[in-house]
Amino acid sequence: MGRKGIASFDMDMTLLDHRDFKIPESAVRAVERLREQYYIVISTGRDMDNRYSDGLAEQIGPDGIIHLNGTKVTVGKELILDHRMDRKLTEQLLRFAEGKEFAIGMTVIADDYYVNPQYVERHDIRRFGETSRNFKDPAEILEMPVRTLVYFGEEDGAKQVEAAFPGLKLPMFSSRQGADIVERQVSKAEGLKRLCNYWGVDIKDTVAFGDSMNDYEILKLAGIGVAMGNAIQPLKAAADYVTTDIGDDGIWNACVDLKLI
Repeated sequence: MGRKGIASFDMDMTLLDHRDFKIPESAVRAVERLREQYYIVISTGRDMDNRYSDGLAEQIGPDGIIHLNGTKVTVGKELILDHRMDRKLTEQLLRFAEGKEFAIGMTVIADDYYVNPQYVERHDIRRFGETSRNFKDPAEILEMPVRTLVYFGEEDGAKQVEAAFPGLKLPMFSSRQGADIVERQVSKAEGLKRLCNYWGVDIKDTVAFGDSMNDYEILKLAGIGVAMGNAIQPLKAAADYVTTDIGDDGIWNACVDLKLI
């Protein structure tokens, strides 16, 4: 029997527990059971092709990946969606960040291009106890394809950026110490729509798991939107179902309770 739907999973603090940087064994088991009837998708703010994501996708074996909040969608090695940020907008953002108490930039494979890189280092030390960035000149971003950018700093700084650039949204990470910088028309939900068209799946036959505000649109769109127990409160309020924490077998428990497996 063919697969009837799509099961989509955010990576950080949905699949990947930041307390030990491992994917819980129960989540891996749930994904394997789901694979019998669902296409498996990773839907993340990360670019799963850069060095900070090495080995993660292999643990899940996704059929497709929604990278960078829906600006890049791949099925295997096939690129089926590639949205680029306007170069002028990118330049304006980098100039706006100069002298501010936050960082804006992006990571490409193994290199880090940020205005005010000290705030990236501060974030890493707070979250991980160390930092190992390979900083390069952020001006080089202007000669690269840019899909999204990343913000490191406090929430009030993110609001400053949104006020200055109404066409952008900065959904905060669950840590509240950073955000993705995404054009308002772009979302993980748009990536899910593209995969539904690609595989011929009805949107009502989709389930999406997440924990942060960059998961808001996809949880609202999916047939079933599942918020992790460790998700931020506005996402829980938007979800169809709230499961237990990532470290308390949240994915497995949701799959069982919702009779997905």
